[in-house]
Amino acid sequence: MPSLAQGRVFGDTTPSQLVAPSQLQEAYILGPADIIQIDIFNVPEYSGPNGRYQVLVDGSLNLPLIGRVDVQGLTLQVAAQKFSQLYAEYLTRPIVTVSLLQARPLSIGLAGEVNRPGSYVLNALGAGNTEAGAQVPTVTRAIQSAGGITQSADLRRVQLRRPQPSGGEQIINLDLKELLQTGDLRQDLSLRDGDTIFIPTQTNVNLAEASQLSTTTLSGDSTRPLNIAVVGEVNRPGSYTMQRVDDQGGQLGLVTVTRALQTAGGITQLADIRRVEVRRNTKIGTEQVIDVDLWQLLQAGDLTQDVILDQGDTIVVPTAENIDLTEAPQVASASFSPATITVNVVGEVVKSGAVALPPNTSLNQALLAAGGFNNIRARRQEVELVRLNPNGTVSRRTVPVDFSQELNEETNPALRPNDVIVVGRSSITKTADTITTILSPFVNLFGAFRIFDVLF
Repeated sequence: MPSLAQGRVFGDTTPSQLVAPSQLQEAYILGPADIIQIDIFNVPEYSGPNGRYQVLVDGSLNLPLIGRVDVQGLTLQVAAQKFSQLYAEYLTRPIVTVSLLQARPLSIGLAGEVNRPGSYVLNALGAGNTEAGAQVPTVTRAIQSAGGITQSADLRRVQLRRPQPSGGEQIINLDLKELLQTGDLRQDLSLRDGDTIFIPTQTNVNLAEASQLSTTTLSGDSTRPLNIAVVGEVNRPGSYTMQRVDDQGGQLGLVTVTRALQTAGGITQLADIRRVEVRRNTKIGTEQVIDVDLWQLLQAGDLTQDVILDQGDTIVVPTAENIDLTEAPQVASASFSPATITVNVVGEVVKSGAVALPPNTSLNQALLAAGGFNNIRARRQEVELVRLNPNGTVSRRTVPVDFSQELNEETNPALRPNDVIVVGRSSITKTADTITTILSPFVNLFGAFRIFDVLF
């Protein structure tokens, strides 16, 4: 069986004279169930297939001549040095090499901001002809095994907690952000049996960094659907399951705030897009609130405002206290606004009925979309606007009509879904209709006489 790693010691050397060890030789710590091979130069009866051993449950080996040797907690290099010293009593200047043939699984723990915290058993190394060190379990590999980090992870303050033989634990601080930015592999430590990785929660979310993390190998499973909620000023508030891949396995893209708003029917005209919130439950049981300014996204193209969502997130779209109508056209054309709204224009217009219009369409535009006034019958000075309010009440107001007016709340208000514009009859039309109603029985009677004359 080819070895995966080696440590060699010459009989008369001291630790300072050893050949510089590889990363694997430095990192790997022997323990129960490891399979090693001991080779002693020019002593074939204790080398090769004759020198293969499995570390016993108590962390020891039973070797020819020297008997029981405790190797638990030793690196390959240190173990080779120890064997050399012990065999020196029986052999002249023994040259000892220790190779790791098969590594034991490592039991580790992951806690904090990972998608599946808990305990894991990882294979320390691959088998066969795998290059030494290529499959060593490291911090990042362990994080990937736990489903990747959440969007609340603080990668600058990762802790590796390592139990010590004498009791207690050693805490090693790691900056995985530095690893991602500069490729500093010193931050991606190899693991030992019993290690625990703790990833803390960010106190203040950096939107730019959060966007970058979503594309790294530390991020979660990109195929897993997300369960989220969207509440407030959207057309279809509620809970949604957002898919990240389609039925054929094709990528639909990251689940972001704007994509979730589209799924919820888009924002209403009352939405305050400057104060949108993403509320996220962290692994430590607290709620994290991320402020989102979608107006900044529209004005400056700040894509960091389009926050990438995580499992269980809730998007809250508040009601605007004051609506700036000059911003309405730009908001209406945004991807997170609905494509169209439906209003009803009834009464004395050319085409009475439902009309599909862009969001924030003005009352004047809706009248024109319905073909304009019926010039013979319509009262053109004013119309009635009937609106179903979010609280279930119905409001009615009379709006003067002036087609020269730009969008404004008094004479040319922006419309909302399901608004009804009622175009009344002119005074002359009302009078004519009243006379017609009064005379209609006589008209019918005279008509009957005419029919009678024809028949007889």
